[in-house]
Amino acid sequence: MNTNSQIEKYLDRIGFSGSLDGSAKTLADLQERHLHTVPYENLDILEGRALSLDPQELYQKIVIRQRGGYCFETNALFGWLLRELGYTVTDLVARFWRDEPNLPPKRRHHILKVEAEGVNYLCDVGVGGIVPRRPLPFIEDHVQQQGDESYRLERDPQDGWVLCEQKKEAWHRIYSFTEEPQLPKDYLFASFWCEKAPDSIFNKYPIVAIRTSEGRHTLADKEFRIFSATDVKTYTPQTDEAYKEALFTYFGIRLN
Repeated sequence: MNTNSQIEKYLDRIGFSGSLDGSAKTLADLQERHLHTVPYENLDILEGRALSLDPQELYQKIVIRQRGGYCFETNALFGWLLRELGYTVTDLVARFWRDEPNLPPKRRHHILKVEAEGVNYLCDVGVGGIVPRRPLPFIEDHVQQQGDESYRLERDPQDGWVLCEQKKEAWHRIYSFTEEPQLPKDYLFASFWCEKAPDSIFNKYPIVAIRTSEGRHTLADKEFRIFSATDVKTYTPQTDEAYKEALFTYFGIRLN
């Protein structure tokens, strides 16, 4: 399969049919479509399958087999796509602060710095919770509204850039990062830790999430949650067959 064919299949996978002009708008549309079609998920880890971060193997998993992944997988493949489309992409690592009561490890999250039309943007399709749907320009303390969500990038003398979200008039950290470029092999140790470490959350129970036009769908352990603008509905399948059917219905995932 040649690269052009792979790109076409990738764009079909995320339902993108717009212009490929290298613009900031195209970059934003690509990220948003990705978040609405490729689920965040850790199901291979729970099955004991070793993860590969090789772009071609990720392509087979996410594009051909219609699966998802977590940050080390989805952002690695999204970065590959953006490079093939002509964007300048720098791989970075972040310290993930949300829901962490203590100082979290520095290299637990893979993110992307992408240049479009002379501006650097933060791009991320690898978080299971609520994060920016569209790229954020690297502008300090600039509040950026996305629907009913508000974000800004702060600067910290020790932690570098800090992505923050607004909740009830207060600003809270999501993750922090510096602009030190990372190589593909720099993520191997962190991903292996997430797969195998006794205190990693990724090998304990299913974590699945995807954005929708109405809100988002999530799976935590065995409970499916369907969020809309006005409420949330929950559903706990009672059989393995019902569980597999719900995975496909809400996330498009078919387990082998």
